[in-house]
Amino acid sequence: MTRKIGVVGTPGKWSTEALADAFEAWTGQRYVIDMGRVVLDLASGRLCCDDLDLRELDAVVIKKIAEDYSADALDRLELLRVLEAQGVRVFSPADSVLRLIDRLACTVTLANAGLPMPPTTVTEDAGAALQVVRDYGRAVLKPLYSTKARGMVLIDGSAPEAAAQIAEFQAQNPMMYIQKQVDLSGQDLGMVFLNGDYVCTYARVKAGDSWNTTIAAGGHYAPYEPDLELIELGRRAQAPFGLTFTTVDIALTPDGPIVFEVSAFGGYSGAQKGCGVDAAALVADHVLRELNA
Repeated sequence: MTRKIGVVGTPGKWSTEALADAFEAWTGQRYVIDMGRVVLDLASGRLCCDDLDLRELDAVVIKKIAEDYSADALDRLELLRVLEAQGVRVFSPADSVLRLIDRLACTVTLANAGLPMPPTTVTEDAGAALQVVRDYGRAVLKPLYSTKARGMVLIDGSAPEAAAQIAEFQAQNPMMYIQKQVDLSGQDLGMVFLNGDYVCTYARVKAGDSWNTTIAAGGHYAPYEPDLELIELGRRAQAPFGLTFTTVDIALTPDGPIVFEVSAFGGYSGAQKGCGVDAAALVADHVLRELNA
């Protein structure tokens, strides 16, 4: 039986096309869905992307819900919840992804599960925020909706311009997410899981004097072999979310390992370049096995 599987992502982007390639290799069919072109008619339940009626698909796999995280991305996931209600499988489930688009929702889930995290404070009070930054010494202020360190600001609590920097950040981010800068020893880790099973771990190694390890800031991927205790930490971190494919961001600090966040969609590029693992092929194989079970 030939399966019809759509890939939600950004047409032309490497990871989206790699996943579509993997499904095409298995099924002979290719469906890339740009959520910006999706139309939902609630009266009929019809959900379409251009000429494709998504209800005719056996499954949808989410590689990327939007180029940038925002509250608008949550609305796109609501459209996929309609599709799920009509019997089309969605990988990862829309409800699971919903809890990861907002950084605070992810953090609260991790904290409630007792995972070790960097000291973190959340507030709308500018005076309280300034005091927290001073107490932390150096702090990273993070937008609630962002990836790859976009919009993050590093503030030195002793600097005379700290209050002004906080005010500038809050002008775009009313609810301020403030995290103490921790010693990453020049790298952090991406621990990859498929359906809750450990796959591999890669390191993101920072470039020069950059304060973060992102590839956008010049960092690079490298292989990393974690011990069983660290793998178990990653497993515990991703477990509450029920994702098909994900990456857990972990840092090794002088005080022990900490979890930064769990990715809604996983690091295909990191798995490929850091571990030599074809994540798209793994996901495609898993989805087809689930559908044929």
